[in-house]
Amino acid sequence: MKLQFLDISIVAVYLLSTIIIGLVLKKKAQKNKSAYLLGGNILPWYMLGLSNASGMFDISGTMWLVTLAFVYGLKSIWIPWLWPIFNQVFLMVFLSIWLRRSNVTTGAEWIRTRFGSKNGSTLSHTVVVVFALIMCLGYLAYGFIGLGKFVEIFIPWEVISPYLPFNLPEAYVPHFYGVVFTLFAVFYSVLGGMTSIVWADVVQYTIMTISSIAIAVIAMIALSGNSLVVPENWGSPLFGWKLTLDWSQIIPEVNDKIASDGYSLFTVFFMMMLFKGILVSMAGPAPNYDMQKILSTRSPSDAAKMSGFVSVVLMPVRYLMIAGFAVLGLLFYEKLDLISGGRIDFEQVLPSAINEFVPVGLLGLLLAGLLAAFMSTFAGTLNAAQAYLVNDIYLRYIKPKATNRQISISNYLTGIIVVVVSIIFGIFALDVNSILQWIVSALYGSYVASNVLKWYWWRFNGHGFFWGMVAGIIPALVFPYVFSETLDLYYFPLILAISVAGCVLGTYTAPPTDEETLKSFYRQIRPWGFWKPIRELVEKEDLRFRANKNFGRDMLNVFLGIAIQIGLVALPIYIVLMKKNGIILFSVLIIVLGMIMKKTWWDKLKYVNSDT
Repeated sequence: MKLQFLDISIVAVYLLSTIIIGLVLKKKAQKNKSAYLLGGNILPWYMLGLSNASGMFDISGTMWLVTLAFVYGLKSIWIPWLWPIFNQVFLMVFLSIWLRRSNVTTGAEWIRTRFGSKNGSTLSHTVVVVFALIMCLGYLAYGFIGLGKFVEIFIPWEVISPYLPFNLPEAYVPHFYGVVFTLFAVFYSVLGGMTSIVWADVVQYTIMTISSIAIAVIAMIALSGNSLVVPENWGSPLFGWKLTLDWSQIIPEVNDKIASDGYSLFTVFFMMMLFKGILVSMAGPAPNYDMQKILSTRSPSDAAKMSGFVSVVLMPVRYLMIAGFAVLGLLFYEKLDLISGGRIDFEQVLPSAINEFVPVGLLGLLLAGLLAAFMSTFAGTLNAAQAYLVNDIYLRYIKPKATNRQISISNYLTGIIVVVVSIIFGIFALDVNSILQWIVSALYGSYVASNVLKWYWWRFNGHGFFWGMVAGIIPALVFPYVFSETLDLYYFPLILAISVAGCVLGTYTAPPTDEETLKSFYRQIRPWGFWKPIRELVEKEDLRFRANKNFGRDMLNVFLGIAIQIGLVALPIYIVLMKKNGIILFSVLIIVLGMIMKKTWWDKLKYVNSDT
């Protein structure tokens, strides 16, 4: 165990600060439901953006991305489109604006804005709550197992097991560590609500920025006196029909990793990823911490700024760290301990590289930052789950007139229940990648059809939404066992087709949503899409109303935004690799396209709060 007293002290100070934040902000969070779940809608957009970025700078995702960079090199910049990471661009351009205009507390509550309060709306509301809870539990389990695997490197089980009254099989040691550190995240997030989470995230982001720059510098110094031994084309983001990376003469086990990932036919994988990614992005944010941060902003324009700010503050900082650790791992591969559970686990590249190469003091700072990253993601997701349980179940069906004290107690109880269930989920998880693939491919497949149609098609109703979601969720839960040897992404189209069929059948076997609800929704949210019958009714009643005709401009900004985001990912990698041509190319790309978007997007935001 390499941890020294200074490192342990830094980690302890950070953990203590999270407890203090929770205690200090407890009273403020208890004022009312909005104060607890949305921070009272008074937090600045840039703080929410930093918080959202911190939530995405999670430890499990960072372990996964370091593994991708190690194995796939510059081609790894495309693989996170599995999420897809470019959904933030769709949000910043138009969807955050539409969502924030609803003035609701959760995505499930938003359903009443779109479908009213009749039977179809009730069914839709119920299925959104179910989906949101499944997704939150999946994300919590994903973060939980990643944290445990990370901590295991620094605190070997044989060091502490003599002091414990029980023993564990080696495979479950990460789960034990996950439980221990989860308790700190539970404390401040349950006590202080959204405001506590945001302030803790700002502290965490500061720590991670310092750490990322330091890791990048360490890697660049190491690289200046050595050369990377990697396959041909590892250093290029371009790819052909197949993934032309042959590690057989360098690290043969990496070829097995590529085969198990299922990315060998890279063009097919990329096309599937892009197809799924565009649909998921058009559907809007899933009901998780990202949606809650959007709903917590002060106004629609602030919601757009917050979503755009996430990519700007997250990508460069995160990829300095990712590229730095990937380079150190490749340069000194023989020194890494990648054995976990009796097998080589490339997800151990990050923690093993930290243990091997990071000096005393910086090690403590980095550990504190990565623990904070886990806590940020965990706390934000936990807050989202609480929002659905309290706002959409307890206050709607059990005690609509609950006092602030009763709401506070219900927040605490639901938080504890969600954590316990997520830990049980995490115990049955094999690894980070298996949960990640299921969430971003199978589970998101069940979400897409209903949530695309709700924005863009007037005839779509609550019954269609409900049956579309049910028709997607069931195969998403079953298919991983039926197609156990298939990459989850490849049966996404099948889940999507089943879900679309459920949407269409449900829609046309029930009457349309009532006219008044549709007119109110269209007037308030002002989406573009297939809304002609409703638009004509609204325009007849209000001669001053102007329909949203910004589809062309929005699509241009989406294209420009995705290109800039690619640059924000690639540039820090080229900086760490010290590749001058790549640095110049992507710097120019970001600056030029950024200047264009200043005119086509930023300057237009001053109108979105008062559009008529």
